[in-house]
Amino acid sequence: MDIDAIRLNFSPGSLMLLNAILSIVMFSIALDLKPSDFRALLRAPKPLIAGLISQFLVLPALTFAMLMVTNPRPSIALGLILVAACPGGNISNFITHRAGGNSALSVSMTGFATVSAILFTPLNVAFWGNLYQPTRDLLRETALDPVSIAITVFFMLILPLILGVMVNVRRPQLAERIRRPMQALSMAIFIGFIVLALAANWGFFLSHATAVAGLVILHNALALSGGYLTASVARVSDYDRRAITIETGIQNSGLGLVLIFAFFGGLGGMAVAAAFWGIWHAISGLVLANLWSRREAAR
Repeated sequence: MDIDAIRLNFSPGSLMLLNAILSIVMFSIALDLKPSDFRALLRAPKPLIAGLISQFLVLPALTFAMLMVTNPRPSIALGLILVAACPGGNISNFITHRAGGNSALSVSMTGFATVSAILFTPLNVAFWGNLYQPTRDLLRETALDPVSIAITVFFMLILPLILGVMVNVRRPQLAERIRRPMQALSMAIFIGFIVLALAANWGFFLSHATAVAGLVILHNALALSGGYLTASVARVSDYDRRAITIETGIQNSGLGLVLIFAFFGGLGGMAVAAAFWGIWHAISGLVLANLWSRREAAR
């Protein structure tokens, strides 16, 4: 069956549960943040600005260029555009720490990118999806509503971010006590849920994985390279460059899956691309972190 025509099984109850799990993951990340982290970056904003440019401008543009060259199936192309439009992934902070990069910058970038996603995620999907002709018809069929996407991003990511920062400020001892256990538990639950939720479509994923594997690997390599080059052009330290590279190459594919099932009816090619991204970016990020960890970053 044509991958562009397949709609995956994902019940409304499962979607609500996935929303809740992602909210818990975001809350656990926010327990590492304080208002002072944001103020420090605003006083010396160059690494943050470079990271946001890499995340929301460079990566979508590189994605568009890749699609023009590779010309994949429209639903797969739209899935890659959507992933590129999402903010940094939930494991980027852990991987940055493993890589010897600036963890504080990584966590703050996750926060800033998450807040920015309420505007830039729907804007990038609409702009690049309409600019690339094969995906234009798919967007028209789904009647993409940027306001609805922004509302979803707010309740799933931004509200938990605000609550996590508030707990860290007002109840720092509680935040310190629950931070690591919550982060480990929430990530384990998230990974387990994705595996179980996709089990009903496992045969489909296995039969179509080869159609997206090479594209996702290339896309992720472009994301990491784009982050590294953007940070290099901005002339930030190696310590900051590692954080920006990983933050650009680790995308919130969980958010991508929520948006695919909520706004695109579980369109097969999009879901396979986002799901494979969720697997591959963890592998590539950990490999890169292992290589970087062998040499201390210059500050």
